[in-house]
Amino acid sequence: MKLFQRLGIPSLFFNAKDKRLATSIQLILGSKPLNLSLYRLALTPAGLGEETDKGFRKSNERLEFLGDAILGAVIAEYLFKKYPYRDEGFLTETRSKLVNRETLNEVGIKIGLKKTLQQVVDNRQFVGNKSLYGDILEAFLGAVYLDRGYAFSKKLILQRILIHLDLEGMVTTVSNHKSKVIEWSQREGNQVEFQVVQVNSNQRYKEFVVAIVVNGESIAQGKGETKKKAEQEASKNACEQLQIIAS
Repeated sequence: MKLFQRLGIPSLFFNAKDKRLATSIQLILGSKPLNLSLYRLALTPAGLGEETDKGFRKSNERLEFLGDAILGAVIAEYLFKKYPYRDEGFLTETRSKLVNRETLNEVGIKIGLKKTLQQVVDNRQFVGNKSLYGDILEAFLGAVYLDRGYAFSKKLILQRILIHLDLEGMVTTVSNHKSKVIEWSQREGNQVEFQVVQVNSNQRYKEFVVAIVVNGESIAQGKGETKKKAEQEASKNACEQLQIIAS
């Protein structure tokens, strides 16, 4: 079967709907998909997932997990090589900005996933979250990895996804806001604390809410999928509130 897939033989048995979907995916990949079922699954949000006899709901969530790891690894290697003299904090924050949900959502739409999703959804109704296309992009990359391997996935990310990201613009705004808040507090003689005030969680992710407390008074809050990211978001908001120039 794998040999048939690589020779493109399954395409002979595609119905008209499958052929349209395969064509849309080819426009994104630059070549034909080998295993169309993987991409169809990647384009199936949880709200559209059908439950199997064993009670397992088939959706793109597992592919999303895999694609997130592949994307993170490729971007991390790219930044590591592009900025050989920058520290870990800079690399971490730059990667975070490149792969955040809002950014990936925009990229997903730009590369054509919105139109491709419509072919899978048809007239079925479902409620998607605000990062729908970013989630689908990650799941799509998970499907690409399983279908074509790491080298192909890496090339796709670097040549067809990274071009939609304003890397230089992001780099100019990357700064360690937390260190700026700490420096400000020491300079002004204030006591500053970073307190986790809430942890929201479900089966898919955790979200931390961190408050910055100065002399016992909460001045800013931030959210993030890790405590560190929540602290940075809170620090960024505090810099704006206190008019601290971050560089």
